[in-house]
Amino acid sequence: MQQAVKESCRKRLKRIEGQVRGLVKMLDEDRYCIDVITQVSAVRAALKRVEDEVLKDHVAHCVDHAISAGSRDQQRQKITELMVVLGKM
Repeated sequence: MQQAVKESCRKRLKRIEGQVRGLVKMLDEDRYCIDVITQVSAVRAALKRVEDEVLKDHVAHCVDHAISAGSRDQQRQKITELMVVLGKM
């Protein structure tokens, strides 16, 4: 993973960690259900952005490298990995 992407994802995940702690506090304080759901949705959206950033880096770096410099087996492996992870999304 490229260093800039790693640092960006680390910062995002730290913020998400804080959001999740906030959710626990909201539950402990018996906050309104819709407010909790809204915050859960915000956490999911933030995680999706991290996922997208990592995936974009993977394609730009790992998959691109396999296509330009790798063997046919490496190329097939990277494409298969990509298809599997996309199928899970």
